[in-house]
Amino acid sequence: MTRLHLHLLSDSTGETLENIAKAAIAQFDNVETIRHFWPMVRSEVHLERILDEISQNPGLVLFTLANQPLRRKLENRCRALGLPVVAALDPVTDAMSNILGQETRNRTGRKYIMDEAYFARIDAIQFTIAHDDGVNWENWEEADIVLVAVSRASKTPTSIYLANRGYKTANIPIVPESPPPPSLFTLKHPLIVGLTTSAERLIQVRRNRLLSLNQMPETTYVDQEKVKEEVAYARRMFADNGWPVIDVTRRSIEETAAAIINIYNERLVAQAEG
Repeated sequence: MTRLHLHLLSDSTGETLENIAKAAIAQFDNVETIRHFWPMVRSEVHLERILDEISQNPGLVLFTLANQPLRRKLENRCRALGLPVVAALDPVTDAMSNILGQETRNRTGRKYIMDEAYFARIDAIQFTIAHDDGVNWENWEEADIVLVAVSRASKTPTSIYLANRGYKTANIPIVPESPPPPSLFTLKHPLIVGLTTSAERLIQVRRNRLLSLNQMPETTYVDQEKVKEEVAYARRMFADNGWPVIDVTRRSIEETAAAIINIYNERLVAQAEG
């Protein structure tokens, strides 16, 4: 097992930098990563404290700093310490600069300016929370995306992830004994997506859920035949209505959301061309 100290410095929340680091780390095996996260680095005093920590725990330094004096100070000190230092976004912004023929604006935390897109994202999160698990079905037509699935098939976490990407998302449970409101089948604006999973995986997730709630682990909720019937019922509903279906058995929430967004964008293009 190799140990790596990874220092992440950002002049904003650091969300982008963290995602880049996670994606890179995932490409390596047998590495114990000790992450030192430094968001909102906007002063020399703050940077000096961080540099002291870096010198005590040498490792790889990744940063997104727009302030040129702070950036130069960080790079110079890291080189003096013999440490690799990488400006994570430079290759992308340099390529865009060359193609667009424009210089970058170098504004600190620029992507977090509270613009129209920011408030749209807040709107989407509020809508999604208010329309979880079949609630407020009267407003489903206002959704961008509607997720339909049996219980414990990752409807809610996928909805919240999509909301954070700016998509108003409602989700609806499929229960054979209690069919969804008829309005679901007449929606025009939202993209309706069916989520499915294997019965075996569903039983495992449901058992864990029951145990976490200190409930009896053996009920019809996890009965193999009942669960198979439930999954088959949902799949028939998806097929009968021509809804796109995503199997989430081996997908992460992020992968499921990415697939849904692709379908959503393809639908927009088809509507525009039609």
